[in-house]
Amino acid sequence: MAKAHIIGAGVSGLAAAVRLANEGFQVHVHEATQQAGGRCRSYYDAATDLVIDNGNHLLLSGNLHARSYALAIGSEAGLVGPERAQFSFVDLKTDKRWMLDLGNGRLPTWVFDKSRRVPDTSVSDYLALAPVIWAGADALVGKTVKCDGKLYERLVQPLLLAALNVDPPEGSAGLAGAIVRETLLAGGKSCRPLIAREGLSAVLVDPALKLLREKGASLNFGHELRQVLMAGETISALEFGDDTVTVGPSDVVVLAVPPRAASSILLGLKAPTKFRAIVNAHFRYDPPDNMPPMMGVVGGLIEWLFAFPQRLSITISNADRLVNVPREQLARDIWRDICKAAGLGDEVANGPLPPWQIVRERRATFEATPEQNAMRPGTATDWKNLFLAGDWTDTGLPATIEGAIRSGDQAADMALKMQ
Repeated sequence: MAKAHIIGAGVSGLAAAVRLANEGFQVHVHEATQQAGGRCRSYYDAATDLVIDNGNHLLLSGNLHARSYALAIGSEAGLVGPERAQFSFVDLKTDKRWMLDLGNGRLPTWVFDKSRRVPDTSVSDYLALAPVIWAGADALVGKTVKCDGKLYERLVQPLLLAALNVDPPEGSAGLAGAIVRETLLAGGKSCRPLIAREGLSAVLVDPALKLLREKGASLNFGHELRQVLMAGETISALEFGDDTVTVGPSDVVVLAVPPRAASSILLGLKAPTKFRAIVNAHFRYDPPDNMPPMMGVVGGLIEWLFAFPQRLSITISNADRLVNVPREQLARDIWRDICKAAGLGDEVANGPLPPWQIVRERRATFEATPEQNAMRPGTATDWKNLFLAGDWTDTGLPATIEGAIRSGDQAADMALKMQ
């Protein structure tokens, strides 16, 4: 039986492991830390006395790789969302609120209905986005489409900021185009928001580990790969400190670790070198009964507001400017925005803070600029039995869950072709 050594137990590595285990490989997962999931995991937080996610993540119904992965591990029911692709928004500067209703069709006919599109926008505003749809990989968003006006401020900027994790004008128009093609251009059927309300680990991580164990896979935590040994065109051994694992001629290795770790293992590997931060904050506070599960927020500090049981959580992308702000000050500023967006009133906003936690990821994603996008390696390597996975590899998408799982699927596909 062929063996598959999966280096890294983030969702890209787990996706590859699940695919290969289901195809009859003897799978061995090696994870440097003591937990699986990478950036997509849940943990108990003592400050709020809740299980929280280390980052707030949104999937869409058109994320086919992510949904297929969830289906394969039996957790698709844990991704919940509305029957239609509807998104609530609020502008904190004007307190204007609206519902973007993309419907549930296969075509973006919603742009022709004034009641369903962004307020104060016209059909021509949406048609003006056409150049980004097929933009080249070296093009900038700011040089491809206009980055001003109501449509940009109320939809394009929040969407691309969340996807690219850079200020949209400096972002890759090629990556932006991929997002637009798979969301706005694909109609409401592909845009229904899906949230793991019970936590990311419960939906994307724990069921995968359970399946792998049932398939006889070994899960090795605290097992950091230090070096790979080569024999001609193949990897012949893996060195984990004092432990060396032999890799047979028909065995495969999937390296699904962050780019910095991959570059230290594979000297000379071309990989992104610049990264941007994301800030997530969680407050133990029961959401108002009429509050939507997710809300886009413009005109303030926060960008997306999520209502979970007993918890209000937010995300701020491109957040390098916030990584050194004192935590208490940042929590207070975020809470004021939450209260305004959720309609909690000045008394709550200016009163004592509820129990809170702030998670600042300094290197959350690679910088989705044309320069850094060009540095993303493909799945194949110079060694026939070694494949790369991770949202930083060349998936055609920015650093998203869908991109990460797609990369794991691509690595598994190449491994299967070896057999």
